[in-house]
Amino acid sequence: MALIVLASASGSPGVTTCAVGLALAWPRPVVLVEADPTGGSSVLAGYFQGWTQPNDAMVELVMASRDGRLGEALPQLLEPLPGSSAQLLSGPRSHAQARSLMDIWEPLAFELKALERAGQDVIVDAGRMGLTSWPASLPRLADLSLMLLRSDLPSLAAARQWAETWRSYELAADSGQSHGLVLVGPNRPYGPNEIAKALGLPVLERLSWDPTAAGVYSHGDQPGPRQRRSALVRELGQLAGTIQKRLAETKDILTPPTEVTEP
Repeated sequence: MALIVLASASGSPGVTTCAVGLALAWPRPVVLVEADPTGGSSVLAGYFQGWTQPNDAMVELVMASRDGRLGEALPQLLEPLPGSSAQLLSGPRSHAQARSLMDIWEPLAFELKALERAGQDVIVDAGRMGLTSWPASLPRLADLSLMLLRSDLPSLAAARQWAETWRSYELAADSGQSHGLVLVGPNRPYGPNEIAKALGLPVLERLSWDPTAAGVYSHGDQPGPRQRRSALVRELGQLAGTIQKRLAETKDILTPPTEVTEP
């Protein structure tokens, strides 16, 4: 269906937590891509609790791209997320390695979008925007890019400058590209309407600030009854549905009406 990119403008609103939770809640096969230039694979260290060692997926993709085998190599480097239909593409092993990957993100974006032919969607954890070696080509080429932010003034101030950049991506695109916001911990102190007005981007969903429930996704904690019934779990499912609806609406806008010929 789509390539979806998650990122933040500042702080730690929980991009990785949201990306993992969204992948686990996704209703069809999905690939979770680590593109955070900080490196170190937060998913393997967190959700996998360090039991799975990081591979050299990014190095393999660079080599395959040089040989014209990027599309062939990509499926072979995906690791399953246990208990789900999601797979993981591990990202840079370090911030130093991330600097050598800048040229791979654009061709990789096209190969990730091509996974739709195999019935797979793609969710990208792009980390914090503006860092050195940040993969700016991913939100530029994505079908939907979502900025996660908290509802306090420092987060709003940091997001304002990036909101203008994201709107420029959307205006320049001719593919129905869409951008929006996911508000983490709403009304602390600003609400969705205030933030949407200030940034000029729609708030697609709100996620509760719940570190205990989030620990299932960020640290691989075993979910107890409270976590399974938490608002965060329900909201991640709602976010998955909202994203699919938004993408379907975009597709409908782009699809020309079928001409009816007279018999």
